[in-house]
Formats: sequence, structure tokens, C-alpha cells
Amino acid sequence: MTPSGKVPAVEITLATPALLFPAISLLMLAYTNRFLGLASLIRNLHVNYEKSKDRAVARQIQNLRKRLGFIRRMQTFGVLSLFACVACMFTLFAGQQTAGKALFGVSLLLLMSSLALSVAEIHISTEALKIQLSAMENETGSEL
Repeated sequence: MTPSGKVPAVEITLATPALLFPAISLLMLAYTNRFLGLASLIRNLHVNYEKSKDRAVARQIQNLRKRLGFIRRMQTFGVLSLFACVACMFTLFAGQQTAGKALFGVSLLLLMSSLALSVAEIHISTEALKIQLSAMENETGSEL
């Protein structure tokens, strides 16, 4: 705040939204790796389920379906964040400071939404591990 009690106007330049590009790109790479890992796991579990019709495998597949939905939304919010970032840069280039600030804010909100979904997906993935551990414990008759 200024001595008069007013919040000073913040100016952003083209470099400000450009700072998000590497972060969003790395995030999208991590999300893609998660997706590819899940796709491989689903294919393997499907083969196992076809052979055994094991209830634990069916529960794993349900869990993975949920995780895929989260990853799809994470990727969507990440791409939209990148799009808003590019639009912000375009409006700043065109001299539209107010629109640029608004788009930068939208970009940050979309990025935060993507990250929040990522945390939720991580929690769901730990449930999958618990299912696996429970199935192994049932087979051995003792807690691992």
C-alpha cells in the first residue's frame, strides 16, 4: 500500500506470463508420463483380469478409470492455462494492459486448478496401492 492507503497499480510486461511457459510445459510432460504409465498398467491389468476374473483387479481397474478422468481434467486445465498465457502475451503486445492482467489472472487460476486436481489424483493413486497391498495380504494371510 502507498502512504495514501491505495494499492499501487501493477504493470506486467511480456516477460511476466512468459515465466509460466517452462513450468506449464514441465507440468504437461509430467501429466503425459502419468497418463502413459496408467495406460500401460490398464493394459496389463486387463490381461490379468481376463485370465483370473480377480475382484481385486476389477477394483484396481475402477480406480484407474477414476484416475484417468482426473488426468484428463488436469491436462485440460494445463492446456487452457497455457492458452490463457499466450492470449495474455498477445493482449500485452497489443498494449491492452487491463485485458492482459485479467488473462494472466485466469491463467494462474487454471494452473492452480490443474495442480489441485493433481493432488487429488495422487490421493486416488495411493488408494490403488492400498488395494494391491490388501490383495497381497489376503494371499499371504498376514500383514505386509
